[in-house]
Amino acid sequence: MGYRQAPKKVLLSVERLRKHFTTGEAPAVERASFSLGEGEMLALLGPSGCGKTTTLRMIGGFEEPDDGTIILRGKDITRAAPETRGIGFVFQDYALFPHLTVLENVKFGLRKLKRAEAEARAQEMLRLVGLDGLGNRRPHELSGGQQQRVALARTLAMAPPLVLMDEPFSNLDAAMRVETRQEVRKLLKATGAAGIIVTHDQEEAMAVADRIAVMEAGRIVQIGTPDEIYRHPVSAFVASFIGRSNILTGNANGMEVTTEFGNLPLSRAANGAVTLSVRPEQIMLEADPDGPASVVGREYRGHDQLYWVQEGERCMQVISGAGATIEVGQRVRLRICDCVVPLA
Repeated sequence: MGYRQAPKKVLLSVERLRKHFTTGEAPAVERASFSLGEGEMLALLGPSGCGKTTTLRMIGGFEEPDDGTIILRGKDITRAAPETRGIGFVFQDYALFPHLTVLENVKFGLRKLKRAEAEARAQEMLRLVGLDGLGNRRPHELSGGQQQRVALARTLAMAPPLVLMDEPFSNLDAAMRVETRQEVRKLLKATGAAGIIVTHDQEEAMAVADRIAVMEAGRIVQIGTPDEIYRHPVSAFVASFIGRSNILTGNANGMEVTTEFGNLPLSRAANGAVTLSVRPEQIMLEADPDGPASVVGREYRGHDQLYWVQEGERCMQVISGAGATIEVGQRVRLRICDCVVPLA
């Protein structure tokens, strides 16, 4: 996507972070390393319990790592107190003060400024987030999306170089999540602040992030742009967590692989036994009364249809257009019509 550009200058370096909570159990975070450019958006993505929130809390100073370093703008902040790091934090529940007005909430972190300066800065932030004229309202008089923008305005008012967000859209309904996450991305880009967002929602990560770090069992297993992660997953876990994927096996010889679906082209060269990722949209579904497979499930989604197709012991997921419909129980043939990805 065109707006995603390589960062010009490193803002944050996280090197081999490790955090262990309980003796005898696996570490919550193990050797997590990545860098973040100025103005860049990074998503920490993974299932519950994979270590993404713990990683975020260590960067923010709310958890102390057992090992590793955190460098912000060339300064080691690994053991620094949260309030000295100059990092903004947007909490899942927004953490607005119910007894204060919207304007007073935004001004809360500007107590070192003179009153007139703080007032002007807070008003500027409210205009930036589209809440101009609502400064005298209380948080409970706003919608969830508006409360989220107040929380972001309060954070951005302090001009942090980095904003950390932990599942910031989880309290919003589906339509509001889509709208708000785009607003948040635009606001961060407009102010030049970098952002790290924790989420378990792969669609959300792909929508807001310049790069995604996929986490599994405390480790970062792949990091790259949304396009790189989706098109070139390094493992079956990543392939199945980022979108839907059918996992096959085959025998590769250079840029071709022999599978139960015939000889297929590979996205990169490989040799010998391989595990393959085939996206549902890479498969053609053809109705055929003598076909070797049958449709066992169908989900109409408006813009397309998701089918579950049983062939022998294997159940495949197939995505096709919303036009012609193949009913559950019909016999079909499957044809893979694109390069397949060999996994590590």
